Amino acid sequence: MQQFFAQLATFGFDITPTSSLALVAGIMILTALVIHLILHRLVLRTFTRRAQSSRRLWLQIITQHQLFQRVALLLQGVIVQIQARLWLQAGSEASNIVTTCAQLWVMLYTLLAFFSLLDVILNLSRKLAVGSQLPLKGIFQGIKLVSAILVAILAISLLLGQSPAILISGLGAMAAVLMLVFKDPILGLVAGIQLSANDMLKLGDWLEMPKYGADGAVTDIGLTTVKVRNWDNTITTIPTWSLVSDSFKNWSGMSASGGRRIKRSIHIDTSTIHFLDAADQQRLMQARLLQPYMAERQQEIAQWNQRNNASPASNTAEISLLNQRNMTNVGTFRAYLHAYLRQHPHIHQEMTLMVRQLAPDSHGLPLEIYAFTNTVVWAEYETIQADIFDHLFAVIAEFGLKVHQVPSGSDLRALLNTPNG
Repeated sequence: MQQFFAQLATFGFDITPTSSLALVAGIMILTALVIHLILHRLVLRTFTRRAQSSRRLWLQIITQHQLFQRVALLLQGVIVQIQARLWLQAGSEASNIVTTCAQLWVMLYTLLAFFSLLDVILNLSRKLAVGSQLPLKGIFQGIKLVSAILVAILAISLLLGQSPAILISGLGAMAAVLMLVFKDPILGLVAGIQLSANDMLKLGDWLEMPKYGADGAVTDIGLTTVKVRNWDNTITTIPTWSLVSDSFKNWSGMSASGGRRIKRSIHIDTSTIHFLDAADQQRLMQARLLQPYMAERQQEIAQWNQRNNASPASNTAEISLLNQRNMTNVGTFRAYLHAYLRQHPHIHQEMTLMVRQLAPDSHGLPLEIYAFTNTVVWAEYETIQADIFDHLFAVIAEFGLKVHQVPSGSDLRALLNTPNG
């Protein structure tokens, strides 16, 4: 550089330290502008245009996170640093300032380029079946946080002129403070690894967590939060670590099984439960679904009564109902419901199916349907369930039964308006 200025002096140019510094600064700025125009206006613009028009998905994704723009700016910082060593005197104040600024520039855009690379990898992994099942966003956010801390330590050590090891050793005394400040990110990072390793949750799963009012599809698994879009289109944010420390329900198993459970009861008025007489049995025998059951039960009961001298056809003058076996209307109704579900086209026949009695209470005798539909689509499931119970309420009177319900205002008014007998 000194030789260049000496040659200029031979041509009559008066070169002073100030003018030489201004000349070097002009050369460096001009070089930086030329390189910037070549990289950003020519190379990157052409590459981006061709990548976006390409049918290859990875080319489209790789241009969406400014990866090459940041790499180009990183390269410009390296070129400025090289120029400072070429044009400026080593050890001078100007050289130190320009070199330090260039190094800080390189550190910053190295970090930003690394962030862009992680974002590209994350988007590409979401297109893969395996990657979409892992909470990679939280893990990548943890990596970004650690990288930012390391770059910040390097930048501070560069400005202070101290070794990074000194700053890192000094952080040991601040470990307790750092643990408190970064408690949620640390817990979230550990929780994300546990969620991934144990296959507890992935994007798109139906999550139900009443503690946080969450009931919907998981849309995002981050370092500190998990976002759930509820079925009413509201968004619930849950701390990531709470998915490990608290309990939640993941409905993905139901979706994968191909069947969704129906578990609903009706309460029968116990005062309407009675034995079926011959006329009732003859009438119910006309039901196609009940014919096999009725024939089998009638034969079984007749044989039992005959063996125990409790048959109405025996020579005994009077047979008590307490000594006989008889069919009841509620048992026959339960058998009808079971046969009805067995031939229903929308009930999964390979899964658990039963109609059972629960313990009676003040609301009557609960009769519960426990079955699974052959679809997991919510709207279809609700329609199937409603159709089954529509039919149930419509046919229950054929068995001489009534559904228990709390008296309404109209019932009480009718009772009050009834004249005394």
